[in-house]
Amino acid sequence: MQQGLKRTQEQRRADTVRALLAAARQCFADKGYAGTGTPEIVAAAGMTRGALYHHFADKAALFAAVVEEEHALLAMSVNAAHAGEDEPGPVKTLIESGDAFLSAMQDDGRRRILLVDAPAVLGREALDAIKARHGLRKLVAAVEAAIKAKAIRDLPAVPLAHLLNTMFDRAALADADALPGYRKAIKALIRGLKI
Repeated sequence: MQQGLKRTQEQRRADTVRALLAAARQCFADKGYAGTGTPEIVAAAGMTRGALYHHFADKAALFAAVVEEEHALLAMSVNAAHAGEDEPGPVKTLIESGDAFLSAMQDDGRRRILLVDAPAVLGREALDAIKARHGLRKLVAAVEAAIKAKAIRDLPAVPLAHLLNTMFDRAALADADALPGYRKAIKALIRGLKI
């Protein structure tokens, strides 16, 4: 009986956290970090402020959890781009990963959260740590694989991955009309790394 009760408590906790994250994500996406207050988030989640502060230290901690979740979802979208391929070429993988990233970043709210507010609210070091746990780790591995396969020049892999990541982030901020030009330029730049 006690174990069944414990599972119920764990499920309630998980449901509360899920509701808070979903409400916070929507509020941050719609109004930005500065324009969103905790009373608005808890109202949207159907929770109390006590529930929010039981699970998150403050609005910044809740925002960090939303950013973490968005980066995890973004990494899943990029990984799904290669799901059906047996053995894509390393350069093709880099190009398609960048393209998948840009497609996943077409959500205005995601762009606001990850590219506008996250650097300002969390700071570069914290944001880099979140990125390293998700998409950047995969990008570094893809760059290392391309170098090892001698598909691209032998350059320092981590700095190259960081530069590619920055290039993808900048392209994701482009207006929809300008995006095809960014995609074309990114493709050319990555192909320019070939040996």
